[in-house]
Formats: sequence, structure tokens, C-alpha cells
Amino acid sequence: MHDSNFLKEHNARHLWHPMAHPADSLANPPEIVVGGDGVEITDIDGHRTVDAVGGLWNVNLGYSCAPVKQAIAAQLEKLPYYSIFRGTTNDAVIELSTMLRDFFEPDGLSRAFFTSGGSDSVEVALRLARQYHKLRGEAGRVKFLSLKKGYHGTHTLGASVNGNANFRTAYEPLMPGCYHIPAPYTYRNPFNETDTAKLAQLCLAALEDEIKFQDPGTIAAFIMEPILGAGGVIPPHESFMPGVREICSRHGILLIADEVITAFGRTGSWTGSRHWGVRPDLLTCAKAITNGYFPFGAVMVSDGVAEVFEKDETGKGAIGSGYTYSGHPVGAAAAIACLKETERLQVKDNAAARGEQLFKGLTAFKQKYELVGDVRGGHGLMCALELVSDRASKTPIDKKTIGSVHRTAYENGAMIRVSGNNIILSPPLVLTEQHVNTVLNALDAGFAAVA
Repeated sequence: MHDSNFLKEHNARHLWHPMAHPADSLANPPEIVVGGDGVEITDIDGHRTVDAVGGLWNVNLGYSCAPVKQAIAAQLEKLPYYSIFRGTTNDAVIELSTMLRDFFEPDGLSRAFFTSGGSDSVEVALRLARQYHKLRGEAGRVKFLSLKKGYHGTHTLGASVNGNANFRTAYEPLMPGCYHIPAPYTYRNPFNETDTAKLAQLCLAALEDEIKFQDPGTIAAFIMEPILGAGGVIPPHESFMPGVREICSRHGILLIADEVITAFGRTGSWTGSRHWGVRPDLLTCAKAITNGYFPFGAVMVSDGVAEVFEKDETGKGAIGSGYTYSGHPVGAAAAIACLKETERLQVKDNAAARGEQLFKGLTAFKQKYELVGDVRGGHGLMCALELVSDRASKTPIDKKTIGSVHRTAYENGAMIRVSGNNIILSPPLVLTEQHVNTVLNALDAGFAAVA
């Protein structure tokens, strides 16, 4: 490995970073992270911080999860790779499928289709939704509905149902037949409604209206995050997702729960759908399924959807989607170990407790600092602060100021994530009360520096 001077000299010069402008990366070289232990990371200069980003929503068990590391090493010795395309499989992927059946049983999901990550899982789920309707003789059901502010990955279909212009406009035109309804975003919405329950009903009415306008017989699925993540941590009212479920069922529309972020305990429940008491038809997951230690994902399928495929006698039920690394034995071994450790530690309970502590501390900032326009969270370890330069007009804060908050917080012991004018926090689910205090103190220092 080259020395630190070499790495700093070449930082961002030959590498384009995801979700970043190349010029920004050159002007402001990214932090070079060289170590991780527990819930903390260490940069190239030896500076240690609590990782309040949790990798990227995925390192739920922290950076020292020995069972997952050992499972990866053991599987590499035994069988480092083999395809599970038709005709072959492996023992790890069979065991994992049974474990996931048990884990997702309360959500009504019993079949797994494995992918290489979250964007892959979304793409497969959307394709399966269209195929399901074709198998049932409703080939006209090809459209998709989703929420504005929603995020569903970077593949073409996933980007098409994304509800954030930042992930769309540079690549348009995207896929036709994708339509969006207002998100239950209390701080900013077209109805100027601040009551969360009333806003949920207005958004549900907008969904009904869009379905009627498009014609229910043309719509394949509605896809949503149980709590919107990358869009700024937007938790809906408890009536919203059950309302979506009822509307979709009544119109024969599949409900796809995008749980790439929310599955495996982050919301304080084992799944975001379960948090709201909803059973989706399809569910996408990835990220925490291997604690971020190996690229892996899955689409979970309900009995009702599975039955249509498995009883098909025309041959059209053959699944024409798959990836070279679908069901990778090393990824499957990592997921098995990760799921065992996730359940052993009951991380959902700690996520709920520490999430309550974090949300309470963040809420206090709104009273202390005028630049904190909105605080969102209260459902496990998913929180966000929306920063504004003027509360009355809700004008987003400028890039330089929020950048200063980020830098000062980092210097004071917390890695946070900036997205637009939002600070998003999604730390590992195994952090302690003291770790939460470190994050809050670091943010306090960041706000004080620019207030």
C-alpha cells in the first residue's frame, strides 16, 4: 500500500465518486477512511469519529462483526463462486432462502430472488410486477406509481420511479409510464398542510385520483419506501401506508415496499412494512442484509404472487432477470451470519431506544438554532435536520454554510451526511448512549460555528 502522501496527492484525481460532481471532489478531496472499529471510523490522519452515516445506511452491526467476517473467509475457502442460473445452486443460498422465509413470514413473504444490491432488487421487483399481470391475462398493466421525494436506485426503471429531480433530469428521457403523487412531507407539500394525519389523507386522495385518471387496468404497481430515506427521512402518518395498501388491493395494483434501507431493524421494527402493519406483495432489500461487507440483495415475494408464477404452464412464468452474482455463495454466507447476529442482538430494540434519544436531542436544536427549520425522525435510527436561512420562507441554507457544519461536526467526532440542505443521520444500530451524545455534541459544535 502506498504511503499517505501518495494517497492524498492522487485523491479524486483518477476516480469519479458516486453522487458527486467531479469538480467538487477535486476542489474538496473526500475524507480518506482507512479503518473501522465498532461504530467508529478512522481517517488517514488518525482522526477517529463516530460514523453517524452507518456506511450508507447499511453497516447496522458496525465494523467489528466477527461472525460475518469469519463466514466470508470460510466460504471463500470452500466455494468462492458459482452461478445459480438454471441447473445449479449452492448450499449457502438454499439455507439463506429458508432463513429469509422465516424472517419475513410476518410480512407474508416466502420466496426470495437474489440480486447484487438495492438498485438491482428494485429493477427486478418492477419487472416481476409487469410479468405477474401478464401471466394473469392483464397485459395492459404496465404503468408504475410512486411518491415524489422517493428514491429507488439508479437503474433505468428505478430512476424512472424516483421522485427527486436530482436523480432524474440529467438522464431523461427515462422510461415512460411512471407517475408520481405528492409525498406525505409535512414541512413542504403542495397542500400547505401541516397536520400529518390530514396530509396523509390528502396524499391518499391524490393517489386515488391518479389511479382513476390513468385507468386502474393500466397500472402494474405502486412502489414506496415505508419511511422515505434519501429524500430527507420523511416518515408518513401511521395511516398512510395502510391506506396505500387498501387502495392498491381494491384496484388490483401490486404494492412494492422498497426496504433497501428500512429492513432488518432500522425503524425499530424488523421491517418498515411491519412497522405500519402492512403486508406488501413484493419487498426489496439489500444493504444491511450483509452489514455492507459484501454486495448482495433480494426481492421477497408474497405467496399470492408466487402462486401465479409457480402454477404457470405456458412457460411465460420463466424469470428473465438475473445477475452474474445473484445468489453469490460468499454473499449468501455473509447474509446468513449477519441475519443470525442481527436477531441475536435484537438490534431493532436498540435502534428504537437510541433513535428516541437521538431524535429528542435533535429536536432541542430547533429551539436553539434558527437555521434548523425541521427535525424529522422518531422511528428508530433514521433522522434528518433540514437547514434553512430563513424559517418564514423556508429558504434552503447555502452549500457553504452546511458544508461548514459538516466539517466542524467531523472535527468534533461525528461523520454526518449532507444531502442538499438536509443533514441525514443513519448510524449503526449497535451504537451506545454515549455514541449518541458524541454525535449530538459534534452537531452542536457545527451549528454554533455558523450560527
